[in-house]
Amino acid sequence: MRMSKRGEYALRALIDLGIAAEVGRPLLRAQEIVARENLPKGFLDQILMQLRKAGFIGTKRGKNGGYFLDRPMESITLGQVIRLIDGPLAPIRCVSQSKYEKCSCPDEDTCALRMIMLDVRNSLADILDRHTLADSVRRSIAKMQASGTAWPLSLP
Repeated sequence: MRMSKRGEYALRALIDLGIAAEVGRPLLRAQEIVARENLPKGFLDQILMQLRKAGFIGTKRGKNGGYFLDRPMESITLGQVIRLIDGPLAPIRCVSQSKYEKCSCPDEDTCALRMIMLDVRNSLADILDRHTLADSVRRSIAKMQASGTAWPLSLP
């Protein structure tokens, strides 16, 4: 499994929305995320639309509008987001839970490669499904506080 730029940008945008909510900014405009994360605007717009359709974020229209988290941060795992954006976590299809395909080896039950890749998939899924957006936001805020770095998006 290799996370795509789309997956990375989705997580970075969600983390920004989470940090913003924690510092009293429940709404962020896409342009603010673009500026903070140095992302291509059109690409981010597509990602935000996908996150909105999946129910992770919502939008408020108008002059003071923007994007906001539409679910509690504690209920969003990194694994959920990566699966939404990039698909299965499995390094090979014969160990995927959602997109399983039989492989070409003669006996899946004794295939050493499959057993190792199943361990990789399970370990990766365990880590990504255990860590929530709230965990990531807390880590980012703690790191900023420890280094004396202010969050760059000021209050309106």
